[in-house]
Amino acid sequence: MLITFIPTKVTKSSTVVVVVVVVVVVVVVVVVVVVVVVVVVIAASVVAVVGRVVVIVVVVVVVVVVVVVVVVVVVAHVVVVVVVVVVVIEVVEVVVTVVLVTVVVVTVVIEKVVLVVTVVLVVTVVLVVTVVVVAIGVAVMLKVTD
Repeated sequence: MLITFIPTKVTKSSTVVVVVVVVVVVVVVVVVVVVVVVVVVIAASVVAVVGRVVVIVVVVVVVVVVVVVVVVVVVAHVVVVVVVVVVVIEVVEVVVTVVLVTVVVVTVVIEKVVLVVTVVLVVTVVLVVTVVVVAIGVAVMLKVTD
């Protein structure tokens, strides 16, 4: 069920998933090899001292069960962490996209406001100049008729 959250397209988050999975696999393989070597050495020492094959079988079975349980728990935790990282990366990408769209919208709105203010100022100047010219014209005409 958790695996369904992992994206199928190649993104930064899917690259993170691949890297994390590869690291986990390598670590698990190294741990298993080290544990097997340690078990063989301990079992050989016990057999050399005690001289019984039953002891080595019991030790190997116990160690294998412990290793399997530890590996399963570690892999489960890693899968959960990877899914959380992927979800966080996707959410951050969405948030960044929303912020960029908001910046673009605000920029467009500011441009429109500046355009409207410019038009209003130009119209106001034209009207003021027109009123002044008409007033001067009327004053000149009244002066001439006197």
